[in-house]
Amino acid sequence: MNDQLVELAERGKALAPDDRSRLVDLLLESLHEAPLGEVEAAWDAEAERRLAAYERGEMQALDGEEVLARARALARG
Repeated sequence: MNDQLVELAERGKALAPDDRSRLVDLLLESLHEAPLGEVEAAWDAEAERRLAAYERGEMQALDGEEVLARARALARG
């Protein structure tokens, strides 16, 4: 490791546990920025597709509480 990296690691170790955890999260996120952007774009496109299908009457909406109740029932087996 180069000196700057060692210094950063030491400074990071001196942070409070919550701050160290947040730092780790930020560093990990920075490794995946491009793919996350692609995933977000795909979800945006899917949301638009579903909204358009709903507006055309091809898809019906479900009550959020009903969906959660079904998910809980499935999780219980």
